[in-house]
Amino acid sequence: MSTPGWQQPYQPPQQPWYGYPPGYPPPPPPRRRRRGLIIGLVIALVAAVGGGTTWYLLAKRATGAATPTAAALNLASSISNGDLVGVLDSLAPAEAALFTDPVQDTTKELKRLRVLDENADPNALNGVQIKSEHLTFDEAGAEQVNDHLTITKLTGGTLTVTSDFSRLPVGKKFLDEALPGSARPQGPQTEMIDIAKEVRKTGEPVRIATVRVDGEWYPSLLYTIADYALKDAHEPWPSTSIPAAGASSAKEAVQQMVQAALDADLRRVIELLPPDEMAVLHDVGPAILQAAQGETEPSGARVTDFQAQTSAVTGGTRVTLTAVRVEDGDGRVFAAQKMGDCYEVTDEDSSQRMCADDLIDRIGDDAGSVPSDVREVLRHLATGILHQGVGVVTTETGGKYYVSPIRTLTEQGMTVLRSLQPGDIDTLLKFAR
Repeated sequence: MSTPGWQQPYQPPQQPWYGYPPGYPPPPPPRRRRRGLIIGLVIALVAAVGGGTTWYLLAKRATGAATPTAAALNLASSISNGDLVGVLDSLAPAEAALFTDPVQDTTKELKRLRVLDENADPNALNGVQIKSEHLTFDEAGAEQVNDHLTITKLTGGTLTVTSDFSRLPVGKKFLDEALPGSARPQGPQTEMIDIAKEVRKTGEPVRIATVRVDGEWYPSLLYTIADYALKDAHEPWPSTSIPAAGASSAKEAVQQMVQAALDADLRRVIELLPPDEMAVLHDVGPAILQAAQGETEPSGARVTDFQAQTSAVTGGTRVTLTAVRVEDGDGRVFAAQKMGDCYEVTDEDSSQRMCADDLIDRIGDDAGSVPSDVREVLRHLATGILHQGVGVVTTETGGKYYVSPIRTLTEQGMTVLRSLQPGDIDTLLKFAR
């Protein structure tokens, strides 16, 4: 057993670690007014999808840990040789699925588009070597928020990072366009991160949130982001949460979410978020409601018709809008309908049909002279996106359906990738020079 307050050292295995480039654990965001809490949380969640914070890419383990500190230590001790899927699997189970479910699909599309080399394997991505030593945690300073959330405090240790750009599994043609040879890092690059030094700079230890799921503890990226947002806003963790209250079907979940947004009913929006993968927003929900008081007003609009098609996607159900009718408080009507690869939008005064060619013409008018090859890429994008339609991803838990914001963002990204053709990204890179 450890003595309270003792800086417990941990010596991980000495073999090198492999994976994506690490970053510092999430730093406190810039100071902002209290209303910025909502914006900060949303931006942080979006950044998580794009991999903006990468401290969590330091570990892999199949099961949870017995204590919060052990879970945080596992973040550094159970790495595998560049197994990205396994690395992400180290997070709390539902949270891990948010990031691991799209990996195979995304890798397949990036190979098709020649961004990644044909031999690229998400389970063995090379190019960066990481080694940690002498990690220490302030166990006595750990903050128990409630029965399922504890904030651990990382106080010392080092991370040595060696990167070799030439070993990244990127397609040669894409690499030549994105980074000409003279602009690429030459040879292995090594940097050592002294955690204790960084802690002295900020005056505070690195906070890593851990959550208990089915009796075991896991590190959580989303709870860590929320913890830093609350801390920066000088707000404590709420003592209560907003319970989940799903809908009877995937289509109903999306329709109710749209109506809640029109009503500025933030509580209902949170109720319709998945209770497992978005547990963090249920727990932080009361603080969000308090920060939002007086910031928004109901629009007075009502959804009077909502039609959609459903299809299975990795990890959930895609709800694709086919028709919607909205009536505002003054009786004015707005409607949109999917017709093949086009959308027809109408109001009381006009009706407009939007197809790929219409969008391309508008882009051309706004951007001036657009080269023919770039117009062809834009045509691929517009045609593919309109063909697939506007999609929202829902998940099912306990017989109820919820809207998944991160899976929806991921699906929107996949919609774009599926719309592009091989060589399109190279064309856009050339045009952007």
